[in-house]
Amino acid sequence: MADVTAPLIETRALARHFRIGGIFGRARLHAVDDLDLIIRPREILAVVGESGSGKSTIARLLAKVYEPTSGDILFRGRSLRDVRSRADLLDYRGQVPMVFQDPFSSLNPVHTIGYALDRGLALHRPKLSPSHREAAACQALDAVGLSPARQVLAKYPHEMSGGQRQRVGFAQALSYNPKLVLADEPVSMLDVSIRIGVLNLMARLCEEEGISFLYITHDIASARYVSHRVMVMYAGRVAESGPAEEVLHHPVHPYTRLLLSAVPDPRAPITITAADTGEPPRVVDPGAGCRFRWRCPLAIARCAEVTPPLAETARGHAAACHVTAPARHMAS
Repeated sequence: MADVTAPLIETRALARHFRIGGIFGRARLHAVDDLDLIIRPREILAVVGESGSGKSTIARLLAKVYEPTSGDILFRGRSLRDVRSRADLLDYRGQVPMVFQDPFSSLNPVHTIGYALDRGLALHRPKLSPSHREAAACQALDAVGLSPARQVLAKYPHEMSGGQRQRVGFAQALSYNPKLVLADEPVSMLDVSIRIGVLNLMARLCEEEGISFLYITHDIASARYVSHRVMVMYAGRVAESGPAEEVLHHPVHPYTRLLLSAVPDPRAPITITAADTGEPPRVVDPGAGCRFRWRCPLAIARCAEVTPPLAETARGHAAACHVTAPARHMAS
């Protein structure tokens, strides 16, 4: 019997840098630095942060679209550095597929939904016969609430709503029998009224099908709704991570508090709050120090000199802050 507590996928000191200024450029954009991430079976990990925080880069590293600058990724205990052949890569991407942000651009408008699902199954489950591929596609469509499935297979992308197209993306991933789905901002382009249905779908697939999710979002409210654990990213580094309820009800890092303060509360009285001030994150050759210090109201001299490590402040809850993390740790 499989150990459900063992990591399904994990990263060790993972980093990805991009060269700036052409092949002779010396500047480096630090998209992700020193990332230690763990996702276990039947778990939804939400990665939260503003644009440019490194969220999508993490997904592309896990999908082997990007190769790490340093560090390693292990899937079920095996390093992805050992995944080299085309067959191994297709097998891995079938177990760890992506669902993209734009449900329309991820589907070819000149082909039917059936063609899209059949093509993916032919690549990632090549041993299936055409009839079995059609059965697997219908089963996946039924699982995401698109019925009758055979009628959906005959449709073109433009004949479906945004929410339906996004469900097709989940069905395509689900048809591969995945272990982990990388969902990169899957609800950001949908109407608010449709988002809850897609989030409920993720939660149901996790609970009933045992599929884990890396849910990438800038919306911390939706992370609170659907995830088991939350990881807050800022400028390529983890600012805070831990159980969703703990992080979102007892935030430690000033950046997490800033994100939560921006979530509207219909029950709160109307007040005028101070706007976020300071410089945008510096990710090109950032050097040592906390990358949030230019915007942080609690910054001290040490913040400019030493990069704060992730320090545990409660069981499973860690934050990278010289000021608040030690204070919380001493208080507990």
